[in-house]
Amino acid sequence: MTDDLLWILAAVAVLAVAVFGLRQWQAKQRRDAEAMAEIQASLEPTSEEAAAESAPGEAVVDATPDAASADGAAPTPAATEHADTEWVPPEAAPTPLPDDPEAQAEAERYAALVQALADDDAATVAAVKAEAEQAEAARAAEAARLEAESLAVEQAALAAEAEREEAQRLAAEAEAAAAAEAAAEAERLEAERLAAEAAAEAARQAEAEARAAAEAAAREAAARAEAERLEAERLTAEAAAQAEAARLAEEAAAREAAARAEAERVAAEAAAQAEAERQAAAAAAAAAAAASAAAVPTRPLAPGETIVMVVDDSKIVRVKTSRALAPQGYQVVLAESGEEAVEKMAAQLPHVIITDVEMPGMDGFELTRLVRNDPRTATLPVIMITGADDRQEAAAAAGVTELLGKPYSEEKLIASIEQARLAVQVAVG
Repeated sequence: MTDDLLWILAAVAVLAVAVFGLRQWQAKQRRDAEAMAEIQASLEPTSEEAAAESAPGEAVVDATPDAASADGAAPTPAATEHADTEWVPPEAAPTPLPDDPEAQAEAERYAALVQALADDDAATVAAVKAEAEQAEAARAAEAARLEAESLAVEQAALAAEAEREEAQRLAAEAEAAAAAEAAAEAERLEAERLAAEAAAEAARQAEAEARAAAEAAAREAAARAEAERLEAERLTAEAAAQAEAARLAEEAAAREAAARAEAERVAAEAAAQAEAERQAAAAAAAAAAAASAAAVPTRPLAPGETIVMVVDDSKIVRVKTSRALAPQGYQVVLAESGEEAVEKMAAQLPHVIITDVEMPGMDGFELTRLVRNDPRTATLPVIMITGADDRQEAAAAAGVTELLGKPYSEEKLIASIEQARLAVQVAVG
């Protein structure tokens, strides 16, 4: 800004000098014009005197090229241009020389006066012309100088204006750059502020989430500890209950085992007694049959007459066994429990019983003992089907005729039935 101010002050100074020079030149022009007017005025009396001396010389005076007007104005450019041509005095009209010597002398004197006046006017005109040329040359030089100074001032002013505009442009650019930099700095500070606020908010939220997570973890840990405590109490109670149940089960099993052993003992005794009675009855029957055989002829029981009772709680086993026996022509009676088998035996006694071991209610052992305890069925063959290998003693104690393990072959089952069928004799006719 200081350089711009200096340039502006320099331009103003140059302009002031140019204006001052122009005014000086105008004043000089006025002074030159006044000097020319004075010179013209000084010439006018000489012409008037010449005219006053001789009336015939009026034509000569009127023809003077540099005669000024009565108002005494300065010579105009037209007069200056006219002064460039050498003035030639007009020739006097031919006047006849008087015969009078005085008149002739007067005429000669007048001619000499006119010639002197003409010579004086020519010198004056030449001097005025030379001075006018010098003034014109000085004026032209001054005008050229002023024009050069004016051009220099104008160029300096233009240069100063250009520099001022350039300075303004640079200042505007600098101001814009400063504004942009300030805006960028403001944006950066705003971004930093927003980032700091976001970071603070994120930290606060993270702290809140961490605190909530810690509280939730604490609650969860407390709940888990309480659940573990309750679970431990439950497990302890269950363990105690299981121990008590196991103890009670053991006691019950012991009682049941004792009862079963007692029942088996009683059943064994009863079976032994029944077997003894059966054998006795069989012996008696054999004796009776032998006694009557001599009188009544007999034959083996036919397959179509053989009644086979299948006792099993599984419908699949009942159907499968029934289909296996159907080709032999046996009469198959099905029962799904021991109780149903007892009911059906009350209506019709079978020739062979095929029973499962484990059934709801009355199992196969109880059914076998019941069959052996009934004198009507004490000698019936009982075929027991089981998948366990430790039932042999219990089956023998119950009075089972034959024990078949699962899986068993159908041929063996049919062979056992056939053996029981052939042991039965019926009267012929």
